[in-house]
Amino acid sequence: MSDSLARKTQPQLDESLLVHLPPFSKLETRQIRAILDQATTRRIEEGAAIFDEGAPAERFYLLLDGYVRVVRLSPTGERITALHIPPGQLLGIARALGRTDYPATAVAAAESIVLSWPTRLWDSFVAEYEGFSTETYAVVGQRLEEMSERIMELATQHVEQRVANSLLRLINQTGRKVAGGIEIDFPITRQDLSEMTGTTLHTVSRLLSGWEKQGLVKSQRKRIMVCDAHALVVLSQP
Repeated sequence: MSDSLARKTQPQLDESLLVHLPPFSKLETRQIRAILDQATTRRIEEGAAIFDEGAPAERFYLLLDGYVRVVRLSPTGERITALHIPPGQLLGIARALGRTDYPATAVAAAESIVLSWPTRLWDSFVAEYEGFSTETYAVVGQRLEEMSERIMELATQHVEQRVANSLLRLINQTGRKVAGGIEIDFPITRQDLSEMTGTTLHTVSRLLSGWEKQGLVKSQRKRIMVCDAHALVVLSQP
């Protein structure tokens, strides 16, 4: 199905979807309408890839709802989770990195809804819409800083510190208050944590089981809740 036909078969999206999001917050309603009229909406099932590492970067995306896990493959074929992206952020912005292909795979960590545009529109968006460029590159800078911190953790911290830091980062980015603590607001498994922290499933399982006995966390059915964030902060320190 062509982009134009796909748009015709979709209900018209309201401008309020974008008005508070950084890349579009400085735009007038008519400009946001023009951007939405060029977008395609897509629902992504949990676990499905939005795009794959190394594939031609034909589109860029805005995550409206859900969470996205950014995954890379090591030279030996191991999956490494580089980032988690919350709603309201752009992804697949290879053009901003000077690339023609996607540098990583984006996987829906929960059922998600994305808008997307052809990459050929990127340059015109940057040129025509105030704030689109500056806000987008600010996000790129934040992601690079987070990845730099992750690299430092892998190089300098023990496994217990890395796992504690990863849980703290996730509840800071995506946590929601529930009875008894703060829950990571998307499905996450112990295998996912091992891929985030450069360790084994066995090690993550051992740590979480020990922390559960101490009352620091609760882990079940792809859900992790932090019950004692302060204790994890202490564990995350050198």
